[in-house]
Amino acid sequence: MPRETKPKIVAMIVASAIVMQQIDSTVITTALPQMAKSLHTDPVRLSVAVTAYLLSLAVFVPVSGWAADRFGGRIIFRAAIALFTVGSILCGLSGNVIELTAARVLQGFGGAMMVPVGRLVLFRSVEKTALIGTMAYLQVPAQLGPVLGPPIGGFITTYFSWRWIFLVNVPLGLLGIVLVTVFFDNPKEDTQRPLDWVGFVLTGASLFCIMYGIEALGRGHNELTEAIVLLVIGFGVGALALRHLWRAPHPLLDLSVFRVATFRASIFGGSLFRAGAGTLVFLLPLLLQTVFGMSAFASGTITFATAVGSMSMKLTARPILGRFGFRNVILVNGVISASTIIMCTFFTAATPVHLIFVLLLVAGFFQSLQYTATQAMTYADVLQPQMSTATSVASMTQQLSRGFGISSVAVLLHFSLAWRGATTLGTEDFMVAFAGATLLALLSLVFGWGLRRDAAAEVSGHRPRSVPAVAHRSDRSRFLR
Repeated sequence: MPRETKPKIVAMIVASAIVMQQIDSTVITTALPQMAKSLHTDPVRLSVAVTAYLLSLAVFVPVSGWAADRFGGRIIFRAAIALFTVGSILCGLSGNVIELTAARVLQGFGGAMMVPVGRLVLFRSVEKTALIGTMAYLQVPAQLGPVLGPPIGGFITTYFSWRWIFLVNVPLGLLGIVLVTVFFDNPKEDTQRPLDWVGFVLTGASLFCIMYGIEALGRGHNELTEAIVLLVIGFGVGALALRHLWRAPHPLLDLSVFRVATFRASIFGGSLFRAGAGTLVFLLPLLLQTVFGMSAFASGTITFATAVGSMSMKLTARPILGRFGFRNVILVNGVISASTIIMCTFFTAATPVHLIFVLLLVAGFFQSLQYTATQAMTYADVLQPQMSTATSVASMTQQLSRGFGISSVAVLLHFSLAWRGATTLGTEDFMVAFAGATLLALLSLVFGWGLRRDAAAEVSGHRPRSVPAVAHRSDRSRFLR
């Protein structure tokens, strides 16, 4: 097999795992009524299965990097797929809410290891110059998953049984185990560090409370007190976790990676942008169905345009970043991407469907370019010993930012509804929500503004004329501020 072919195959395997995990986190939402009827409970109580999966992801992601360093990327990735597959089987065979929730926790454990470890193996096997193309392979499925989940869940539930939502993962999981065995290497650290149990408990508890608090915040005013208490506890424990991680001799997460300027900018700026742009998968279907009166299928077909737009970006990301550089693309494209969010406020029931589709197609392209740029920059200047922490932190912040964004616009919808004294959502409420999402995306530009003009030049290949093309220093000291 040619040397340059193997990373592409590994990238496609990891991308498939991302799609499987992303779809599984959203596919259950449309099936809740039928599942509740089958399990003799109500949909509200059954929603704990959705929350359990997300909380399990949040708790176990931090330990994924240590596990890959200790036992090897291939072993952990293969074990993660196996856990996810077993969890899927148990979900499909569940006979009550308790069994389903426990199975979803097991699924979340597997998913928490699967995606960051897959990325870790991939990024350790590719050259820096191929990083942009690699991220493009991963970004498309990351955007496809949330869009495809609800319609797939609705289709399977309508024409088959809700149990097949989970059982279809079984052949995919078995195939994944075979492919990982054949194509993955098993990189691991030569020096085996002990597991930082204190760091794991503190980090897990903090993320559990923060994620649960964010979820409760988005559910409405009735759970506002619970959400605030959980968030206060979560950030309080998080402060203790950070204090421990800075002082521990063998920390679960090596926080020195935040000294890398490009990593800081991509994590903080990328999280804000994802919090804003990621709300479209929640707001658009809600607007199209509750206000414009479209069917779930018609709504899903229209919003799929964003995923199609992201696919067209895959071939253009590298030349664009090579021509203009990370800083210019993140700043200029960030403004364009934010504009594609606020443009949704102009959609009305009279807007032609084909025009909405085309505009969302354009939005998908520019937003996907922004995702690819920020995520490629995440790993551009990170040293190999820090890579496991980098992938874990990136996965954690992606989960938190997406949940924070959706909860924020959900709160804005509630506030707008209360301000108007109305009982049903209207176009005015969505204007407020889209404006809030746009503001979050624009705030990300603050972190892009602080980048050097030649930031991550080794990855993009862009060399500003005023910046001498000196060789990159082996210690990467010019990236550490």
